[in-house]
Amino acid sequence: MPGSKEIRTKIKSVQNTRKITKAMEMVAASKMRKAQERMRKARPYADKIRNIAAHLATANPEYRHPFLVNHDSVKAAGFIVVTADKGLCGGLNTNVLRAFTTKLRELTNAGETVITSAIGNKGFGFLNRIGAKVVSHAVQMGDTPHLEKLIGPVKVQLDAYTRGEIDQVFICYTRFINTMKQEPVIEQLLPLTADRLQGETSAEYSWDYLYEPDAQAVLDELLVRYIESLVYQAVAENMASEQSARMVAMKAASDNAKKVIEDLQLTYNKARQAAITKELSEIVAGAAAV
Repeated sequence: MPGSKEIRTKIKSVQNTRKITKAMEMVAASKMRKAQERMRKARPYADKIRNIAAHLATANPEYRHPFLVNHDSVKAAGFIVVTADKGLCGGLNTNVLRAFTTKLRELTNAGETVITSAIGNKGFGFLNRIGAKVVSHAVQMGDTPHLEKLIGPVKVQLDAYTRGEIDQVFICYTRFINTMKQEPVIEQLLPLTADRLQGETSAEYSWDYLYEPDAQAVLDELLVRYIESLVYQAVAENMASEQSARMVAMKAASDNAKKVIEDLQLTYNKARQAAITKELSEIVAGAAAV
């Protein structure tokens, strides 16, 4: 059994660690509320622009934007991988990177080439470690997503798709469900003719628009804004998921530290009692000998 002094040192060390994890839990809880509010405020805009893009996609059949056209064969794909800049948030980053790796292996086995864009330090480091082709990245996003930081990495993927270098664009992120549950998802951004726009239009009627200056200019601008809004929403969802996962992880760490302290305290009391009993036995034995 370790000595009393060694046990006291361990107890003090675990107590200091518990103070840190408790403070991080409180900070994450505060940031989580702000991130959730920001995410919920962004959802109505994303839903509305998705609705408008869906109607515009069918309202002007004489002009088909490149984002709305399916390629005959898929030979290359692009991925936008959204992760956190920091760790200590449970399996949040690991789960989304595992989902990306599974999809990457599936496309690679099918003979497709893949280019990637990383949003977040964890994803950027992981893509470099596995030797993926990283064409753009954005790191150190902070606690608030800013669209101007996201436009650059996203534009690289959109330009590659417009030039025909890739045939599909996917985004990988962690969707926020509630405080205790977040799930990694992989969604197809381009082309937009599949599930993204399906269900937004109705077969019973179609919209008719007057375009100013012309349909091509409006669609070119709107669909780019549409993709950017989807990426922004994904980053906002990922940040809300990050803070929720970190709060839960730090709470679990604090609870575990409390349990370790209790076990160490019990061990310390046993060691102290054993030392007292030993001293009493020695005193009694000495007195008996005299």
